[in-house]
Amino acid sequence: MKKIIFIIVLIMLVKPILPVLEYVVNYEYISKVLCINKDKPKMQCNGKCHLMKELAKASDAEKPLSSDKKGTSLILDVLIFEEIKSFVIVPVCFGTKEKINPYYSNLYFHLNSTSVFHPPTFIS
Repeated sequence: MKKIIFIIVLIMLVKPILPVLEYVVNYEYISKVLCINKDKPKMQCNGKCHLMKELAKASDAEKPLSSDKKGTSLILDVLIFEEIKSFVIVPVCFGTKEKINPYYSNLYFHLNSTSVFHPPTFIS
């Protein structure tokens, strides 16, 4: 299905360029046979007049219908509903808390000391 849509879109995009591609491929034939201004070489038209006609035809084919010639078209709205799946965050514990040893004593009294440490002085 995607390939078919891709091909259709590709054709729609390439269609306006086809007259230019035709002009490039058949440059010699268009400039010598189909050119309107081939009897006026000073204009250096080289078939650009034919290219402009073909581009005008292509743009006329792409124009939308005028307001008085509007046709009725079926408008189809496609709605796609998809269930949104909810998720739940589950707390994960990687380790267990160890109980603090009640017999542990903090022997680091200097951490709570308020006096300022002075290094010993040597008298000589």
